[in-house]
Amino acid sequence: MREETIRITTEYIKLQDLLKFSGAAETGGEAKEAIQAGEVRVNGEVCTMRGKKLRPGDRADWNGTRLVVA
Repeated sequence: MREETIRITTEYIKLQDLLKFSGAAETGGEAKEAIQAGEVRVNGEVCTMRGKKLRPGDRADWNGTRLVVA
């Protein structure tokens, strides 16, 4: 699994936006489908909420990539 650190300058980033911004998902639609299908884990637990707010220290796993919010 490859790990990538995503630095944000705001208080939080929504899960769907994180996948799109990081390049893990090519489009918002791809991110939406993956999240709703239960393919994405946030901090080790399956998350189906596209608008889940991720703050520094949180991590999301999908498709062999771990995204760490910093």
